[in-house]
Amino acid sequence: MDENSFLSVKDLVVEYTSNKETIHAVNGVSFELEKGKTLGLVGETGAGKTSIAKSILRILPNPPAKVRNGEIWFEGEDLMQVEESEMRKIRGRKISMIFQDPMTSLNPTMRVANQIADGIRRHDGCSKKEALHKAADMLEVVGIPKSRARDYPHQFSGGMKQRVIIAIALACEPDLILADEPTSALDVTIQAQVLEMMDELKSQRGTSMILITHDLGIVAETCDNVAIIYAGQIVEYGDKYEIFDNPSHPYTIGLFGSLPDMESDEERLHPMSGMMPNPTDLPKGCKFYPRCPHAADACAEAEIPLTHLEGTHTCRCLKAGRLNETEN
Repeated sequence: MDENSFLSVKDLVVEYTSNKETIHAVNGVSFELEKGKTLGLVGETGAGKTSIAKSILRILPNPPAKVRNGEIWFEGEDLMQVEESEMRKIRGRKISMIFQDPMTSLNPTMRVANQIADGIRRHDGCSKKEALHKAADMLEVVGIPKSRARDYPHQFSGGMKQRVIIAIALACEPDLILADEPTSALDVTIQAQVLEMMDELKSQRGTSMILITHDLGIVAETCDNVAIIYAGQIVEYGDKYEIFDNPSHPYTIGLFGSLPDMESDEERLHPMSGMMPNPTDLPKGCKFYPRCPHAADACAEAEIPLTHLEGTHTCRCLKAGRLNETEN
């Protein structure tokens, strides 16, 4: 493990079983994260991004999910080997997760302050009164007046609900936040406010973050490094400037090609053809092979390894680093 990284995921494999079929959700994912940095996991719905995050926190539903292989090292300890009683101490205190939908992440029968205070009492061992006082302070931190502490979730807008979710995640000042598309349910204006607030809080507290998203604009604004996920694999990884300046995998190029560009003379976008492969029957070789405009016979024959390009930039493609040269 790199001496600068405090999270290291190695060869993670996650499978789901449904109707006697095996769904290959995560297929040998490896990456490292340095303290205080943000890693963006980018890909289509069903790529395996959320399964990776839930594996780190060890909250995959079992059954049907099962971690078949892999190590997850956090601050020098393999979380895969930690007893469940110890994981309960880590969840919320050292690692927190911001779930995707604020509408379903909050208990509708509990006041928001009580939901924030619950984690504080569990980890800090303080009284209910002290925990509620800290919970009210956390609401102020995320831009909600203390006077709203006794309100119920249905009394908040979508953006305010998401702020409450962030307050719950940050209440015990964790070292790592797993943010699963935290702004996907919000309109653009509120989305920008929430992202700015998260970035400010992360900087103040020196917190690391894994941001799950399909929005490359959010990645450009928020992340330090980027992992492009396709069919449960990292197909391209690097510093965000390496990825944005030189996208090298056909899938990454396709993602950028489907974005509108105000400075381009193109009259139409270039969406990728086809769909993601069936996770119960993945292609033998490159998982992107059936949709790739540059595919060759060799792509379908065997697993494609990650190729190092430069710096931290790696790409899982037989033509890695040559596609842009060919097109130019």
